[in-house]
Parts: sequence; structure tokens; C-alpha cells
Amino acid sequence: MAIDDNAARDLLRSIFMAGVSSADPLKVLAAHLPEPPAGRVVVIGAGKSAATMALAVERAWPQVDLSGVVVTRYGHAVPTERIRVIEAAHPVPDAASEAAGREILAAIRGLSADDLVLALISGGGSALMAVPAEGISLSDKQAVNRLLLASGAGINDMNMVRRRLSAVKGGQLAAAAAPARVVTLAISDVPGDDPRAIASGPTVPDQGDDAALGALLDRLGDRLPGNVRARLSQPYVPAETGPIDFRMIATPAMALEAAAAKARALGLAPLILGDAIEGESAELGRFLAGIARSVGRHGHPIGTPAVILSGGETTVSIGDTRPGRGGRNTECLLGLAVALNGAPGVFALAGDTDGIDGTEDAAGAIVTPDTLARARQAGLDPAQVLAKHDSYSLFSAIGDLVITGPTLTNVNDLRLILIDA
Repeated sequence: MAIDDNAARDLLRSIFMAGVSSADPLKVLAAHLPEPPAGRVVVIGAGKSAATMALAVERAWPQVDLSGVVVTRYGHAVPTERIRVIEAAHPVPDAASEAAGREILAAIRGLSADDLVLALISGGGSALMAVPAEGISLSDKQAVNRLLLASGAGINDMNMVRRRLSAVKGGQLAAAAAPARVVTLAISDVPGDDPRAIASGPTVPDQGDDAALGALLDRLGDRLPGNVRARLSQPYVPAETGPIDFRMIATPAMALEAAAAKARALGLAPLILGDAIEGESAELGRFLAGIARSVGRHGHPIGTPAVILSGGETTVSIGDTRPGRGGRNTECLLGLAVALNGAPGVFALAGDTDGIDGTEDAAGAIVTPDTLARARQAGLDPAQVLAKHDSYSLFSAIGDLVITGPTLTNVNDLRLILIDA
């Protein structure tokens, strides 16, 4: 099966979009709704998918008396009739993030045990719904977010800190809704699908993690503001909540399975490496290049034509280097391309399923056997570009960015490597 450059690009895009489509709230949410209650239904939510999830609820419950408010990222709103949609900043919260969080808290106060709070939670909700804890300001939270992003901290460490600095995360939103029943419908964007980590778990009681938090404090040292460090050093006190029902409606594993099914339908053998792969982006690219070589040369661990799939969230540690433009997916792909060094018959696409790789306007990019050659023709040294964390600029220069626009869902990154040797 000889696959040329254009065909490989089409196959990769088709498989990627199959994974994204599997997490579309308008397709999957309705099946997870509970029975409407005897009392009121108040819908709240936060995340990149919050507005689309709210629209899905309205469509599924046309006769139910709904009210509520959700917050999503700027540019991610969709028209709704009964549920108010607010837009705010991501990945660093802004004043609109705090205002949205306070409006959400106000919407769920004073409810009874007969009422239902339907919480629509998806990735990005941690920054979008930002109500600082006592003694912490929004500027403190912004500074800590920037520090964590630049430090290469993993998503679990970031969420652990965010829960402690918030008045809504770590189950505190559910505590504010008591005694009403809280049903959470969640789209997971985190490795392992830990409910506490999705948007920092606003409806899920924290578990403390004092020891892990102490180790992180030691690593970050004096870079943290003094009041933040003091807050994070306090012992954990759990929030008291009413009845909680947590339902996962879309996950990275589901997206990988949907992508694998699409690959099979296209005549390719899929191999899923896992949905929770973490680590440095460029190093993962080099690791994946080694697997691709093994498949191409030896047909191990799978014969060709094949697609290797993986999910999860990698990191880019900037250090003292002044970074260029790029996200974790384009950096992973450039690491892959440099390691492959033009190996024939290997193509790749990696992208964030929300359509935004980091803070850029691309979901990710595509690698082909001639990626490095075309980059050099454009006057770029791929190894130097990688060292400067400027992968977006390279893929933009050679026309290989993947632009989807906001997909209005988010099940983390999806990486595909097509081998036809």
C-alpha cells in the first residue's frame, strides 16, 4: 500500500477529526443526563466545552425549567436561550474569570434538597472560573499560573496548587450548593481521568496531597509570592458537600478508540500506546521516532501500513531560554522530525483536540519525510529552532500547521504517526 504525501495528510486529518468528533457534547451529552428533579434545575459550568455542553442540555431538555450560568474561553461561546454564557481568559485567568466564578457561586446559593445542580465541567475550567481563596488576589493567581506554565510543571501539580488557592475548586463549588444534589457531567482532558484534576475538581472533594505539595513548594522556592507560599503550606481541610454524582461523558481513551476505529476503516492497522503519556514534548518526539523506525524496518510491534496513536499531555520546560512561538504538540513533532531525519514512509500529526496548541491559533502540525529539507530551504535550522522552542514558526513557514479553529471540546492531545514502509 503506497501512500503518497497528499494521501497521508488526508488520512491523518481524517483520523484526527474522528477522535475530536467522538467528544462532541452535542453528540454524547444527552445520554448521560439524570432524571429531572422535583425542584429546580440550575446549570453551572466551566471549561472550553462549557457553552456547547450547555446548548446540549437545552436541546435534550426542551420542557425542563432551566436556569444557570457557564463560563468558557474567549471565542468559544455558542448561542443559548436559558443558560447564560460568559467568556473569560485561558490559560491565565483575568477579571472576567473571577466575575464568572462569583456569578456561578451566587447561582447555587439558597437551594434545597429537592433541587438539582447540573455541573458541566471540561478542560480549561480552572483558569476560566477563578475565585481566589481568602488572602489571595487574582494577580497572585495569575503570577502563579505563569510560573507553573514556564516551569514545566505537570498538569497534576498545577491543579494541586490551583485547588489550594481557590474558593471554588477542590469540591468547594459542590459545598456551596449543599444541600442540593450535584450531578457533574465531565469531559476529561487530563491523564488518567482523575475527577479532581479536570478543571481542578470544583465538585469533587480534594484529598489533601500535603506531602506532594510540600515537595513542589521546595522545588519552586522563593519564586512564589510569600502569601501564596503561606497559603499552600497550610494543612488541608476538606469541604463538606451534599450528594455528588460524577459522570464522565468523553475521555482521551474514548477519542483514541474512535480514531483507531477510523484508521481500521481506512485500511490501516492501529496501535494505541496509551491515553496518559506525559513528559518533555521534544523527548517524547524522539521516543516516538524510535518506535516508528522499528515498525518500518522490522514490522514490530505492528506491521505496516500502521498508525501509532497516543494521548496525554506533555510539557515544555523553558528554563532560561527566551522562547519563540510554539506549543507542546508542534514541539513534539519537531523533536520527532529531527530524530527521524527524513526517514521515508513516516508521516505524523499531533494536535490539541480543542483546536489550540498552547496559546497559538493552530491545533498542531503535520510532519512528512521532507519536513526538514523544506525547513532548510526556508532558511531555518530545525535543531536550532527546537532549542529555541520556536516550532510554530517553522511549521508556519513551510505551510504545515493544522488549523481547525476552536472545536468546542477538549480531550487533550492526540498524536498520530502513519508508517507505510
